[in-house]
Amino acid sequence: MSVYDYILTHTNFVKKDDLKYPFEERGLQFGDGIYEVIRVYKGKYYLIEEHVERLYRSAEAVKIEIPFTKKEMYSHLDELLRKNSIAADAKVYLQITRGSAPRDHAFPLNTTANLYAYVQDLPRKMEIMREGVSVITQPDVRWDWCYIKSLNLLPNVIAKQTASEAGCFEAILHKDGEITECSSSNVYLVREGKVYTHPAKKNILHGCVRMKVEQFCKEEGIPFIEEAFRVEDIQYADELFLSSSTAEVTPITKVDEHFVNEGKPGPITRTIQEKYEQDAHIDKVSSIFAQEV
Repeated sequence: MSVYDYILTHTNFVKKDDLKYPFEERGLQFGDGIYEVIRVYKGKYYLIEEHVERLYRSAEAVKIEIPFTKKEMYSHLDELLRKNSIAADAKVYLQITRGSAPRDHAFPLNTTANLYAYVQDLPRKMEIMREGVSVITQPDVRWDWCYIKSLNLLPNVIAKQTASEAGCFEAILHKDGEITECSSSNVYLVREGKVYTHPAKKNILHGCVRMKVEQFCKEEGIPFIEEAFRVEDIQYADELFLSSSTAEVTPITKVDEHFVNEGKPGPITRTIQEKYEQDAHIDKVSSIFAQEV
């Protein structure tokens, strides 16, 4: 996936090869920062308001002062797409750290936050959204404030790598058997026509797509129940699916050695997928694959 030429910083736009920070940078040394990944379809942002609002909530939670007002942030992010002439599917990665200062655990005084955002190609994962994915279960060893989208992602990285080494797409995380979410997505269980997912508490990320899944369920009359389920409940699931800005709504067809719905995506998952596609004004997974047959 290629990164486009222009990068937004807290001072101006620069070419990607010209972006430099001092080695004493708190994001590098402490993971002292926050981030967002914003989806772009055909050159236009999807759920940008939700992402920007969450960015500012995260900043407030960790006491980082963002160098832009929200109005300025929207303007700069729009300019980022324009300067890079974005017309295809992509993602914007945006990161803000507390800044550059001599290494000390205590916050530095009079330091400006470092900010950068760049655009990267991101074609839709059409095949996995149609066929579904295999996942594994892993203990959730992350900190308790996962609602903050912080740079402290090492447990997520290890879980994702463990899944990759097992030939799987994701890792479903659990604390003492209670499912929280995945390493980089939210997860849902469907049983008897109802969608279950962990409540939006501090120990999970309040996903922007998760909010849309809740909305879609309400619009379709599907009960959306914020109630944690357990690892042992997976064997009784009619369907499982996950959601994120990069994976959209993706069916889960196998967990560890257990097949879900005989290894096939289910009807409620398909309904939520189609609602997402309608809301984002993008092509249907089902229609594209039907044309290929």
